[in-house]
Amino acid sequence: MKPIHETAQPGSDTTSDRTTHKVHVRTHLLSRLAALFGVLALGLLYLLLPAKLIIGPNWLLLVIEAAAILPVAVVSLTMQRQLSHTMIRTLALALLGILTLSLAIGITLLVLTLQNEKGNFLLRSAGILWTFNLLVFALWYFEIDGGGPLKRHIVGPQATDFLFPQYASGNSSNWMPHFVDYIFLAFTSATALSPADTQPLTRTAKILMMIEAVFSVVIIVLLAARAVNILG
Repeated sequence: MKPIHETAQPGSDTTSDRTTHKVHVRTHLLSRLAALFGVLALGLLYLLLPAKLIIGPNWLLLVIEAAAILPVAVVSLTMQRQLSHTMIRTLALALLGILTLSLAIGITLLVLTLQNEKGNFLLRSAGILWTFNLLVFALWYFEIDGGGPLKRHIVGPQATDFLFPQYASGNSSNWMPHFVDYIFLAFTSATALSPADTQPLTRTAKILMMIEAVFSVVIIVLLAARAVNILG
């Protein structure tokens, strides 16, 4: 399948190709924007976590996110210079590492306080951490699949790290996944604890899905069940 940015050959429908390219560019940018809102939502969720489940001030994660996002946003808006794909991807992966570490710390601290807290506290904390878990791994899947959103846009629609059902059916419409598709992937992994309609193809994808499932088991099965028992 040819890349979506490929120049139309003589005799081809140039107008149609340009329209398709514009649609892909627009949807790619919208998907990036949706992922950005996902990152900001994680910072807001961190603000809602009880002080017992975080290390440092609760606004620290938002500051770290801003430090990672603002340089890219300013450069993109001013168009004075371009950051390399490697630099943007390094910032994105580093930020995801920090978000995942924050999640792991929150789950660990909640487990340590399991016996000493009331049911309402545990249910509220487990709900926030479960949502945090879902968004963190949706961002991981969005960022690693096919080498990242920019590379997916350049190479064109094809199965790489994840096999979406549209790829399995031939993908005649040049369908490409967007951030909401990765949220659904993370949701099914966190609830069913196994792949649903989308299959992981690479070791990286499989490892990330296993980590998400482990976090989800701890949050839902152990913590939420314990909170329900206390309330009963």
